[in-house]
Amino acid sequence: MRSPDSRPGTGPGTAAPTALRQRLAELRGPSVAPVPLDARALAALAANPGCHRRALLDGAGVDKAALARAVGAPVTFGQSQFAFVRGHSFEARAKADGGAELVRLLHERLADGSPEPGPGSVDTPDLSATGLEGRTARTALALREATAAGRWAVLDHPLLALPVAGTPAHLEPDAIVVHPDGGWTVVEIKSFAMIDGSADATKVGAAARQAAVYALALEAVAERVAKGAAVRDQALLVCPKDFSNLPDAALVDLRKPLATTRRQLERLTGVAEIAAGLPEGTTFDLCPSDDGRTPTRPAGELAEALDAVAAAYAPECLAACELAFHCRARARAADSVQTLGRGVRAELGGLTTVASVLAAASGEAGSPDDPAVAALRRAAALRSETLAQASADGSAPTGAGHRKEVTACR
Repeated sequence: MRSPDSRPGTGPGTAAPTALRQRLAELRGPSVAPVPLDARALAALAANPGCHRRALLDGAGVDKAALARAVGAPVTFGQSQFAFVRGHSFEARAKADGGAELVRLLHERLADGSPEPGPGSVDTPDLSATGLEGRTARTALALREATAAGRWAVLDHPLLALPVAGTPAHLEPDAIVVHPDGGWTVVEIKSFAMIDGSADATKVGAAARQAAVYALALEAVAERVAKGAAVRDQALLVCPKDFSNLPDAALVDLRKPLATTRRQLERLTGVAEIAAGLPEGTTFDLCPSDDGRTPTRPAGELAEALDAVAAAYAPECLAACELAFHCRARARAADSVQTLGRGVRAELGGLTTVASVLAAASGEAGSPDDPAVAALRRAAALRSETLAQASADGSAPTGAGHRKEVTACR
């Protein structure tokens, strides 16, 4: 008899309402399979919670890369084929002994005085099941059983569900380690090198944000099915050691990225609410030809459908979203201050276009009681004063070829 906790579809966020599923299928295209969300996409989504366009497209499972190509604005980023193959090869090596090496590295890095795991002390539960809901339920059951057993266990590629903007996202971490004391640790395996015990800070930060998404999904499982379980606030980052293919590891603090991800995901507007505000008949269906790849729908129609959903473009999108070039072109065409970055946009308040910013700075528009307008006018006055002083001193450049001799500092 199957326990209530292990039934597919039980628990929060494991199934979307039928009406919403149908609406999302219409937006995606009735014959198109949804593109699943992964932790990397969720981390990017959480970093820009005000973008309704990305929330809707990701929630509906739209292939954003194919959509960007169809509207004539493809973005090329992500892993190369070489990096992809190298990553899989290294992950297979790190897990070749049934997870014993991962447990050894984790125990060594924790240095908490607990007994060292011996031969045969690491369990590897079977996580095979049919369908996403079946795999999610099997993972929850395996976590509960491993926690109750009080032994080391390694779950290889478990499947977790996390509700995002009203729809469930299924996530597949590289591994989860269950401690004898009931603790759960997320394992992130990456192919970038760890030189002398340290790695590239930007890549480590990205790995921490992905691990935080997994930890957030794990917390929901721990609350629902495993009494006494606790998700640890440190992830184990496993990378190649120096210039070899041998695994090395470090603990990564998840407290800050976990808090940030939780806060940002909570701010996301529900997909159902966004979809309800779209004009009748809006769809992102590419209407592919018989080969299943070539879109037959005009680019203008697809661009019009995209424009029906509000976007929150920022230069950071260029490294994280397939539609970044399209959104940037639209922002530039609208003379939007979004192209200047989130920091500048936040400082400008209600001034939404570059033209309105220049008009406010010159005194042609805007109220002097507006702090943003007042700051712009002060900046414009200081600039004019500085240029006038430089001109009076004869130090102003007279042309593109002008070069002034500068005495070296002593």
